[in-house]
Amino acid sequence: MQITIAGKGVDTGEALKTHVTDGLTAVTRKYFDHALDAHVTFRRDRAFFACDINLRAGRGLNMRAEGEGPDAHRAFADAAEHIGKRLRRYRRRVNDHARSMAEERDPLTEMARDVVLRNDEQEEAGAEPVPETVVSPAAYTDGAVVAERPTEISRLTVPEAVMRLDLAQDPVLMFRNRETGVLNVVYRRADGHVGWIDPPRA
Repeated sequence: MQITIAGKGVDTGEALKTHVTDGLTAVTRKYFDHALDAHVTFRRDRAFFACDINLRAGRGLNMRAEGEGPDAHRAFADAAEHIGKRLRRYRRRVNDHARSMAEERDPLTEMARDVVLRNDEQEEAGAEPVPETVVSPAAYTDGAVVAERPTEISRLTVPEAVMRLDLAQDPVLMFRNRETGVLNVVYRRADGHVGWIDPPRA
C-alpha cells in the first residue's frame, strides 16, 4: 500500500512518517488486505493537532476518518482507531464487495462530472468556498465554475451504497442500482438516518 503523508503547518519528520506507515499498515492488514493507497494529512487546529486519513481500500471504495490529539502522534492514533472500527464493522461486507467487483465482468462504473460552483455569499463574507456548506440556490448567481473533476458512478446494491457512504463519511452518494439499472441517491439526513432516492424505472 502506498501511503502519502503531508502536513499543513506541521513538521512531518521521519519518525512521524515511520509511525504512520507502520500503524496504518497494521490496521489495514488486520481487517482488510486489499488496500491500495492512503493520504494522511496533519494540521494544527487551535490548541490541538488534527489528522485526516483518506484510504482507498479498493476500486471505488474509499473511507475517511479524522482524529485529534495534543500532538501529531496521538492525533493519528485517534484517526487510525476510527478507521479500524469502520473496517471491523464492515469487514465481511467490504471483503465480499471487493471480491464481487474483481469477479464482475460487466462495467461497474461510468464517468460523470463533479462540479463546484462559486458561492457569492461566501465570497462577499471573505470566506473560502466550502462545497459542503448549505446555502440558498440564489447564492449561485452566475453558475461560475470553481473546480471540476471526473468522478465515478458505480453499479451497486443499496446496502453497498450505504456502506460506501458510511465508510467515506460523504454527505451524498449517487450510484446506479445494480438491481434496477436506475440512477439512485443515498444521503445522510440531518437526523442521522440515511435517505434513499429511488426514481421509477423508465
